Amino acid sequence: MTLRVLLVDDEPLALTRLEVGFREIPDTIIVGTAQDGDEAVERIAELRPDLVILDVKMPARDGIEVARSLTDEGAPEVVFVTAYDKYAPSAFDIDAADYLLKPIRFDRLRLAVDRARKRREAREAGARIEELETVVHALRNDGRPDPETPKRYESELWVPGARGATRVPVASLIWVEAARDYVMLHTAARSLILRETMGRLEARLDPRHAIRVHRSAFVNPAAVTEIQRLGKGLIAVLLQNGHMIAVGPNYTRRVLAALKGDPELS
Repeated sequence: MTLRVLLVDDEPLALTRLEVGFREIPDTIIVGTAQDGDEAVERIAELRPDLVILDVKMPARDGIEVARSLTDEGAPEVVFVTAYDKYAPSAFDIDAADYLLKPIRFDRLRLAVDRARKRREAREAGARIEELETVVHALRNDGRPDPETPKRYESELWVPGARGATRVPVASLIWVEAARDYVMLHTAARSLILRETMGRLEARLDPRHAIRVHRSAFVNPAAVTEIQRLGKGLIAVLLQNGHMIAVGPNYTRRVLAALKGDPELS
């Protein structure tokens, strides 16, 4: 799919650099730009982009406020860009696809766009699957909902698809992220979307293979290669696939204990 992209930054040079970076990213088209938060909200409503590359520090509304205003079902994916890593926890708290530090490296920009593309495609596929599931359940149960039979610490998850279901061993997970009404399961081989809440999933996942690092993310301790300081007692974990996940302040001590990290970081 071709991603329609809106670029938002109050610095003309930063916008120019982003435009140059997107020249090397296939299947993308820049549909417009904006230079402050209010203009960004207007252009998003007008252009309906698939992806917004969004600066955090801007006049009028900042990028965090803009992203929080995107609550409708067809809202675009958001990739934050900023010179300040202190905003990472807030970015992931509102379900951003990625978070890039200035000056932006073009290879990281390509990775962020690829991740946003996968999330959007998965959301669209998930919506289609949900429609099919609703019909199948209604036919099978005469409209009655299936009884819930939660199972604790499952060794595998089954992800429904258009042609069947895919088995995902819990031990193979690298990390899991919230994606609005779904969760994204990331393994070394692929990313899959599952209609499930983070709370219910937490009751199903063995903490030896999935620890909660944020209200919107789990990571597999075995996939963590590094713990990084973000300042002011905040930390992030670097995963074997190169993704960095911010740890929520309320989860820091628990994560460090699970990873046996440096207690001074907390």
